[in-house]
Amino acid sequence: MFISVVSHTHHHTGILLIGEIGGTAEEDAAEFIKANAKKPVAAFIAGVTAPPGRRMGHAGAIISGGKGTAQDKIRTLRAAGVHVTESPAKLGETIMAAMKAAGKA
Repeated sequence: MFISVVSHTHHHTGILLIGEIGGTAEEDAAEFIKANAKKPVAAFIAGVTAPPGRRMGHAGAIISGGKGTAQDKIRTLRAAGVHVTESPAKLGETIMAAMKAAGKA
């Protein structure tokens, strides 16, 4: 998981996570963040408006069995302490807020 590499390097002061619907990578990242991250993390999850059961996006992401929804990913990330924005245009503001909250800005 790339986030484990970035989390331990001195070259980065914060982490931006951009995810999408489908799969469990973002939930896996949230578990890692909750247990290990010492840097502020901000995230955006694409696909909030995607209808369940319909293929979406470049990778054909599909929400199935109640897993992989944008709302579930957002909820899980927030529970792990990640600052989540619902607009990619606000990622800069969101990482800055996360860094300020962590005393790093």
